[in-house]
Amino acid sequence: MAHHDHIAASHDAHAHGEGMDKKRIWSVFFVLLALTALEFLIALGFVHHWAILHKGPLVTTIYIILTLVKAYYIVAFFMHLKFEKSSFIVTCSIVFLFIIYFIVLMLIEGDYLLHHFQEHPLYPNK
Repeated sequence: MAHHDHIAASHDAHAHGEGMDKKRIWSVFFVLLALTALEFLIALGFVHHWAILHKGPLVTTIYIILTLVKAYYIVAFFMHLKFEKSSFIVTCSIVFLFIIYFIVLMLIEGDYLLHHFQEHPLYPNK
């Protein structure tokens, strides 16, 4: 019985870490490196040096998309979420979406309160 438990434990450890060999780690590293280099190229080259792009919603959207792609690679491969069961992935994703929703909600409410309390005579901001 002890031999069977040892085989099952080694099979579980192998199944949990499948796909994360040195080749996969280096490929994910180079993808993250390329995405980071692209962010620096946009920030220092296209926006600051050559002025091809201007700071604004487009550049912010590009940064957010690149950051989300990098976050996916980090969570999926280095935190091994890609190798988990799909129900656990869905659970983590729903929690993540609720956290993002609450952050956006608080920013909207805070902006509303900031602009409406400035005009109130009992709470001057100056």
